Amino acid sequence: MDVHSHASPQATVQAPVRIVAHRSSSGRNPWCTTARTVILTSDLATGNNSEHASGFRAPGIGRLKGSNLKEPQELLLRARRFSVVRIAHRVPDGSLHQYEVVQHPGAVVILPLVTPDRVCLIRNYRVAVGETLWELPAGTLEPGEEPAVTAPRELLEETGYRAGRIEKLTEFFMSPGILHERMHLFLATELYEGQARPESGEEIETHVMSLDEALAMCDRGQVQDAKTLVGLLWYDRLWQRKNQ
Repeated sequence: MDVHSHASPQATVQAPVRIVAHRSSSGRNPWCTTARTVILTSDLATGNNSEHASGFRAPGIGRLKGSNLKEPQELLLRARRFSVVRIAHRVPDGSLHQYEVVQHPGAVVILPLVTPDRVCLIRNYRVAVGETLWELPAGTLEPGEEPAVTAPRELLEETGYRAGRIEKLTEFFMSPGILHERMHLFLATELYEGQARPESGEEIETHVMSLDEALAMCDRGQVQDAKTLVGLLWYDRLWQRKNQ
């Protein structure tokens, strides 16, 4: 397995360079040929955030995109990062049904390309399943926060990397049968090494490997985290489609 552990040393972070356009003719990096949203990290400090212009909005608690929150609902649980409500929904035949729904502010997942063909994954212990999983770095939106702000923060916290360029690839629902969490997938490139800043209680190890090996791990069933499967396979499919 072409994998090595990555311990993020202290490093001087250079100012990110504004790139107007970049097109890769080889390798696995279709940066500007497919991006729906491109965010340069230098724009985040100035407020010039193309996330606002893209039409993407992360739904907060009490705002289910694609659902009618005017329907009667009962708060069952309010936790630190989510709430559980019971919603009364009338179906077309006129009958009334109750559904328990987890309301979540949304999250980001980041695919960090250390080089055009090498990716940084993490090993993350998940209490909910009692296992350490292979994952892409990810994190929950703070109240009122735009995904474009969350993505570079979570990338730095979990891997120590800063990105000179972050572009939004797509977004998707995680488990719409019970959960309205919307996941925003970002591609991070032009990475600068730094010091990881994991939150208290997080058990995370970073690993840099070839993108081909990461995809092979998906094929072998070693990657069981849904957002990571979506991120890796979506990017691989995108690359194949654009380079055929």
